[in-house]
Amino acid sequence: MPGENLTRSEAADRARLVSPTAYHVELDLTGSERTFTSTTQVHFTAEPGATTFIDLIAPAVHEIELNGARLDPARVYADSRIQLADLAGENTLRVVADCAYMNTGEGLHRFVDPVDEEIYLYSQFEVADTRRVFAVFEQPDLKATFQFTVTAPEHWKVVSNSPTPEPRPAHDGTATWNFAPTGALPCYVTALVAGPYHRVGGELTSSDGRRIPLGVFCRASLAEYLDAKNILDITRAGFAFYERAFDMAYPFEKYDQLFVPEFNAGAMENAGCVTFVENYVFRSKVAEATVERRAVTILHELAHMWFGDLVTMRWWNDLWLNESFAEYASTLATAEATRWTQAWTTFNSLEKSWAYRQDQLPSTHPIVAEINDLEDVEVNFDGITYAKGASVLKQLVAWVGQESFLAGVQTYFRKHARSNTELRDLLVELEATSGRDLTAWSALWLEEAGVTLLRPAVEVDSTGRITSFQITQEAPQTHPVLRPHRIAVGGYNVNAEGTLVRTHRAELDIDGAATSVPDFVGIDRPQLILVNDDDLAYAKIRLDEQSLETAVEHLKAFTESLPRAMVWSAAWDMTRDGEWPARRFINLVTENIGAETDSTVLLVLLRQLATAVSFYTDPAEQDRIGSQVADRLWEIAEKAEPGSDSQLQLVKAFAGRASTDAHQNVLRELLSGERTLRGLSVDTDLRWDLLGGLATAGGAGEEEITAEEQRDSTAAGRRAAAAARASLPTAEAKEAVWASVVESDELPNAVQSALIGGFGRVGASDRSLLVPFTERYFASIESIWAERTNEIAQNIVVGLYPTRLADIDGSTGVDVLARTDAFLDQLGERAPALRRLVVENRDTVRRALAAQEADRAAR
Repeated sequence: MPGENLTRSEAADRARLVSPTAYHVELDLTGSERTFTSTTQVHFTAEPGATTFIDLIAPAVHEIELNGARLDPARVYADSRIQLADLAGENTLRVVADCAYMNTGEGLHRFVDPVDEEIYLYSQFEVADTRRVFAVFEQPDLKATFQFTVTAPEHWKVVSNSPTPEPRPAHDGTATWNFAPTGALPCYVTALVAGPYHRVGGELTSSDGRRIPLGVFCRASLAEYLDAKNILDITRAGFAFYERAFDMAYPFEKYDQLFVPEFNAGAMENAGCVTFVENYVFRSKVAEATVERRAVTILHELAHMWFGDLVTMRWWNDLWLNESFAEYASTLATAEATRWTQAWTTFNSLEKSWAYRQDQLPSTHPIVAEINDLEDVEVNFDGITYAKGASVLKQLVAWVGQESFLAGVQTYFRKHARSNTELRDLLVELEATSGRDLTAWSALWLEEAGVTLLRPAVEVDSTGRITSFQITQEAPQTHPVLRPHRIAVGGYNVNAEGTLVRTHRAELDIDGAATSVPDFVGIDRPQLILVNDDDLAYAKIRLDEQSLETAVEHLKAFTESLPRAMVWSAAWDMTRDGEWPARRFINLVTENIGAETDSTVLLVLLRQLATAVSFYTDPAEQDRIGSQVADRLWEIAEKAEPGSDSQLQLVKAFAGRASTDAHQNVLRELLSGERTLRGLSVDTDLRWDLLGGLATAGGAGEEEITAEEQRDSTAAGRRAAAAARASLPTAEAKEAVWASVVESDELPNAVQSALIGGFGRVGASDRSLLVPFTERYFASIESIWAERTNEIAQNIVVGLYPTRLADIDGSTGVDVLARTDAFLDQLGERAPALRRLVVENRDTVRRALAAQEADRAAR
């Protein structure tokens, strides 16, 4: 039986047999709390006499009618497929089913707002969850038009891909919305959002003169926090930038952006009906990094309207191109069309660090991944698909030139609008506009895995002049492929004002094991030499000894954020690779973080600092080092500029590391108002951060959490309370999480994620609380993988893995690597996607143990 999977070969076979032209989908959302009525009528052509199937996941199928003949659902429907036999050249299929509302963020998600008890719905169909709402040929290359008719409570707003029509009264306080048909779309970017959403409207004039209606939506209880003007300003800037860069007007009739509850991802590019995680509606002060991230996300989804929705990949092996292009284009648009001109620094710090981490896992894969089935796709929304692909596109742009790159993209859009493509279709156009043969480039960059390492090799004479300068390139043994790079090399010196400024720059192509840099030969050796300056290439870098000493001593002295971020990145990579003891990285961060001015760099550094303390330091020293780091974070926070981004981030980080009685007293006093920091507003979300830190440290319990939950009786408050309860350092708290997440399947996705996050928040001295769950984890995850939806299963498999028990001392009594290996041996190849996640978990532990050894050796 096929279950819910679909293989690439099955999809290719079906595409040769059938071609859908139009869907008419009727949904009645006025029935029960668990199911809704779905009626699908689909017109499609087929090879006469052929047999194939259409996809549907539904608890009950009532009617199936093919070309006027009734089919018995009990005979033709099983698992996720309706079998269709003896097809005609022209076919009409009608399916009536009860489909299920979901609480997992997949299919049609149903949420009840605890503030006003109103119901909110939204769809999430990528990768293959359209079939949870209506019968559909669920694959990206079978495009068609979609017409939705929706019956819902009359006070709701109903939004889809086509402009929202005026509803007509139905019965008993309900109404019906008849949407016009869409243009040809892949099914996974169709959408339905329904409920009493708050809407702010606007419009813009497209480059072809059309007036495009704009809408920004959120739940009614969040309306006071919706900064729709800022969102619309970014949207308008993005429209102008993309229409000019792509030389093509926006391809749809309207553009709605909806911030929806319990969303699993950052956003989804439904055509003209984009959904976002509602954390982007800021009810409290957030880091500037989060505001910038929202802007990049808005522009990412807008780029998809052309690349993904108008022109769509044929199969999911080109998912990387869809996502990488949007990631590259959104960063370019952010840097050139918004106030975040330092967006490439953000890209280096956030996206590239993700890519480098993913690319060094045993599960790394070529950018053009082998996608054999839907399970392969689900685990492939990773740092290779998004961040490495975007990094490689950035390098390609540096190689062929931005003007040639965009000219090729423009031709690609014009030639393939409303159709499906493969990678070669884009490369052909880029070759034509750039004059470069991209065959070898594609083979090395897109079809080979792994990341190479660049090192400077510098020789000087007795006067300090450079006599020889080479850049060496090293490849990992597992992926021994050296690649061509277009890079810049920067030379930096400390000037009379004490700032570190670039005094020399050379841009060149490098290839092979060693490449000379002739432009630097004969000059006085700069104090700091930065390979891959301007971050053009996708490669790890190292600093030579003198440059590293200069960087450590003068890190605060950089006048530009990007080279400083490059140094931070190199230092972190050395730490992860066990070349630097974790305590040295910790000292570098705590001595310099107070001067860091880039919000995203600060955010990433604080995350890396937390990882270094909890996983990479000598286990015998973790409590002491953690306490010292918390002391230092509070000290820097007290000195930070009042009301600044740094102040907020540092206080949050301090709360996350608080452990001693003194730390707990600070948190209590901040919560009560007995202690204040000038400019710091202890608002709703910060209160939860402070209380969460207290709970983890054992300084607060159920009474305090319940009281705070009563103060904040919202969905966000419910999630924060769940996380705080899960982080309590008691066996009872951990057992309650396990029962709710693993032994039961009733919680909505967002609450489950909060519980998982809190479960692993333990100090070094409390890790024994997690020991009893190790065997239970390995005993349960295969059945969880088989029985839960993919999103929920991934959260459990990754989130509950016993990483926190990794310890070179063996003090926890758990050999995590050995137990993992035993599980993998037992699993075999039964569930390849599950195996991949566990292998990745294992590598995280392997790296942590190696880093702990390096840190201990440095004592």
